[in-house]
Amino acid sequence: MTKATGATDWSVGVARRAARLRAEATAAVLDAVLIAAGYCFVMLVRTLGDATPTQWADVLHFLPFAVALTLAAAWVFGLYAQIWRHASVAEARRVLGAGLTSAALVTGFSLAVGRPFPLSVSIFGAMAVTGLLGAVRFQSRLFAFNRRQSDSAGLRIAVLGAGDAAAELVRSMRRDPHAGLLPVVMLDDDPRTHGRSCAGVPVVGGFDRLAEVTAEQDLHQAILAVPSAAIAEIRRAADLADDARVPLRVLPPVHEIIGGRVQTSAVRDLRIEDLLGRSPVDTDLASVRALIGGRRVLVTGAGGSIGAEIARQIAECGPAELLLLEHDETHLHELLATLHTTVRSTALLADVRHRDQVIRLFLQHRPEIVFHAAAHKHVPLLEEHPCEAVKTNVMGTRNVVDAAVAAATERLVFVSTDKAVAPSSVMGASKRLGEVMTLAAGGPDRHYCAVRFGNVLGSRGSVIPTFVRQIEAGGPLTVTDARMTRFFMSIPEAVQLVLQAAALSGGSEIFMLEMGEPVRIIELARRMVRLSGYRPGADIEIRVTGMRPGEKLEEELRTPAETPTPTDHPSIVALRRDRAVDGFDPERVEALVRTAVRGNGRQVRSDLFDLVAESEGRPAGVLDLRPHAGTAPNGDRWIRSTT
Repeated sequence: MTKATGATDWSVGVARRAARLRAEATAAVLDAVLIAAGYCFVMLVRTLGDATPTQWADVLHFLPFAVALTLAAAWVFGLYAQIWRHASVAEARRVLGAGLTSAALVTGFSLAVGRPFPLSVSIFGAMAVTGLLGAVRFQSRLFAFNRRQSDSAGLRIAVLGAGDAAAELVRSMRRDPHAGLLPVVMLDDDPRTHGRSCAGVPVVGGFDRLAEVTAEQDLHQAILAVPSAAIAEIRRAADLADDARVPLRVLPPVHEIIGGRVQTSAVRDLRIEDLLGRSPVDTDLASVRALIGGRRVLVTGAGGSIGAEIARQIAECGPAELLLLEHDETHLHELLATLHTTVRSTALLADVRHRDQVIRLFLQHRPEIVFHAAAHKHVPLLEEHPCEAVKTNVMGTRNVVDAAVAAATERLVFVSTDKAVAPSSVMGASKRLGEVMTLAAGGPDRHYCAVRFGNVLGSRGSVIPTFVRQIEAGGPLTVTDARMTRFFMSIPEAVQLVLQAAALSGGSEIFMLEMGEPVRIIELARRMVRLSGYRPGADIEIRVTGMRPGEKLEEELRTPAETPTPTDHPSIVALRRDRAVDGFDPERVEALVRTAVRGNGRQVRSDLFDLVAESEGRPAGVLDLRPHAGTAPNGDRWIRSTT
């Protein structure tokens, strides 16, 4: 820094301090006048204007001390260090604290010097002075409030809820006029709030008055300001908003609000996941961090929806090395580009089908924990390509499990699906066989487990992105059967379940999240149409097309032979079979794989279901080959028997 620059900075600093002192001195002079006026006014009221000259002389002699003591209290409480146009409850507390302190000081000093002030003047004078000091400081806020109430233009808002979050949201709207949100009324289901005012906004009734109030007040939008709202409450609010023909926005759960403060910017559009199934499960990942921290962790299928999220959450847990195995170079590249972490990450461009390559990579890198997410998952497509399903979901899983055993991997988590329960599809049967192989490889030093969950919101190829594309195209939305139901969970929840399973596993368990109530797919379609601002059936058609091969009307999460056992996590259960896994013959699996490699879809299908049946102690022959709508690439047609 040059001398000239240093001199300039010093002079600027001096000028700023001088300007601040002038502002504070001006405020102190004004306060002194107000303090004197306040005590004199109370003295006049106290004596009804008949004070003697002696009394006034005592007051005038003591008044400078009262002014000085009050100014000192104001300075100590920071009344000269605030920007009062942004004042709120915290600043009001400062004014009150300064007033109470000055009252104590003035009264105590008055008593100490022989009570030149009557005691009532000391007390009520301090109260009057506190009111004057507060009025001067909050006048800009008061007048600004009135201007906003009378002159504001923007979207007229109904706030659903009258609790702390709703009040804070209203104050945030008023602090931020540029957001263009004008709170007009509040609605709350607690009758004790009706007819009252919350944060200056009248509470005019319960949620069920939304349509009526919307018409009366010309409302443009409703905001559900209940961060802890249950799924049923959110659904009800969405239905009422739909009936009122007004868009509904929401405050997200408190843990999603940045900094934990309710602000206008926190309000977001209603999402379909807000309306599905159950309240999201928050997993305490402290045990996961303790398990993963400083360890070598490998994720197969790292470029997929689930695998990529597993990789991202693992990276937050501080592993020594994160190994990302993926056969699609584009997905692997995208993951590496979005994986913002200082953790050492190693890309492994490989296919789990290639046994020698997988075993070589495991022996080279020696992963201590493995998350096996690589899989084919689309049910109708795999019905047409059963050989491809077996080569990835069965052969690939066998390769990963054998490689983990060869590399002395301590923990392996197999990502499964609810479709593996009493499977009716090739995809479900292949994943069930993957479960069996994984659990059978467990041992005293090998904590190998599987995790089942339902449909994952937003994963590639899932129903919600499909509906979004169909809505954007103007419809129709296609639903295979009006009776069909599914369980849903978010990608982060699914991944937290997978990670938690690694920490909970003692070996040979299947873990399952409590999924809540299943959701009717046709109702999901209707809600998504409404959320997009259209009317189902009128603006966007919903078409029932008929069930596809391999589909079930209802998904199951466990079989009667699997006993749910509580775990340390309140929302996760471990499924244990009533007997040890039997009927698993590695040679039969090898024969199945060879048949798949040869491309014999008909035989692969039959052998796959037979292996699954035998592994569960059921007789083979559950597949009845008769003409059916599903057709394999080689011309074979099939149907699952109901016997």
